[in-house]
Amino acid sequence: MINDENIPDRDEGIDGYQKIDRYNTDLIENLSGHYREVLKNIGEDPEREGLVKTPERMAKAMLYLTHGYDLNAKDILTSAMFKEDYSQMVIVKDIEVYSMCEHHMLPFFGKAHVAYIPNGYVVGLSKIPRIVDVFSRRLQVQERLTNEIRDCIQDTLQPLGVGVVIECRHLCMSMRGVQKQNSVTTTSAFSGEFFKQGTRTEFLDLIRSKLS
Repeated sequence: MINDENIPDRDEGIDGYQKIDRYNTDLIENLSGHYREVLKNIGEDPEREGLVKTPERMAKAMLYLTHGYDLNAKDILTSAMFKEDYSQMVIVKDIEVYSMCEHHMLPFFGKAHVAYIPNGYVVGLSKIPRIVDVFSRRLQVQERLTNEIRDCIQDTLQPLGVGVVIECRHLCMSMRGVQKQNSVTTTSAFSGEFFKQGTRTEFLDLIRSKLS
């Protein structure tokens, strides 16, 4: 995990969601040196024109792609919790997911569909995609990512239940290994009312449907 002394500089919003715009120069220099050695080890010349700035770009990209380590998902949710007498399913679907496979450090990407049934509190709708970002912007496996999103919402909001479905394509499968370009991995995680067949079926039907 990146500690507070070495994290990139950030602009912090009122809800705790942080966008990285500037970077700690010492950390960038350190990472750039390692990436420069990687280029040498694969037979490239890091001093040639097209690669001179590549190690620095790689360092900045990696810090951005993993900046979820420095975000607190619970704080993001609690920043926009509101008492509300509503107990029907709330769904945010087709949330874009971009993450990094921890086994090969290659991207996987797709969509997340998240639902919860309130139990006295609702949360600002934009916070659900931000929770997905917090956990996806880390080195991940899709199975753990799915569980982490569910557990964070369940533990923080204490709803009657949570349902999460994630569908992703993994470049570690399409670019290397079995090289199956059209395969999609689907994972799901449920809690509370979503263990009931009827509730789960309603959720799955709704995420498949399109608005008329």
